[in-house]
Amino acid sequence: MDIRAPLGARLAVMMYVRFPLSLRNVEDLFHERGIDESYETVRAWCNRFGPVFAAEIRKRRSKPGKIGQHGYRHLDEVFVRINGETHYFWRAVDHEGVVLKVFVTKRWNCKAALLFLRKTIKRYGIPKVIVTDKLWSYRAAMKEIGNEAGQETGRRFNNRAESSHQPFRRRERAMAKFRNFTTLQKFISVHSSIHNHFNNQRHLERCYHFKESCSQALAEWRRFVA
Repeated sequence: MDIRAPLGARLAVMMYVRFPLSLRNVEDLFHERGIDESYETVRAWCNRFGPVFAAEIRKRRSKPGKIGQHGYRHLDEVFVRINGETHYFWRAVDHEGVVLKVFVTKRWNCKAALLFLRKTIKRYGIPKVIVTDKLWSYRAAMKEIGNEAGQETGRRFNNRAESSHQPFRRRERAMAKFRNFTTLQKFISVHSSIHNHFNNQRHLERCYHFKESCSQALAEWRRFVA
């Protein structure tokens, strides 16, 4: 492999996944930097190295069972269109907005909610409080796992989970939808890990603290994917 390929792959994955850019947008930005690579090469790099980089980020984060275990956990779901068919994208975030688990199903019922809850609990444990919307499937799933008393619902209670969908929605528009189930599941896993790594609460920090956090995240990213 050409020695430039890993460096180009590192930049391509960060630009394409982190920002709402199309493959051709990344190709144009590469051209401005003197890197002559086609958008198909960018696609190949993202497909090959994206999951590897995301796995490295997850590996270096806190151990399973520690993130969000003692605080609130927020669950939410949105509709996603794949080749004209409606699917359901489930997301779990902790009290700080860190994405814990993402999952795509073809159904929007108790069985799907229960499967999602069990996958999340298996990795991160049972938190004190699980905040959801008023979807009846959550109530039935909570009752099934014996945690019905730990559920909270209410107006604006779940804004943190609903807001966490926005970066994905912007990415979805840039990608002009998804064409198959497997591609979507693979991409959201990569997107959530990279989003967690670079996500800084701009509105909670002073400017110099925010810039310092961004520089630190970028330096860690370069070490992760070196």
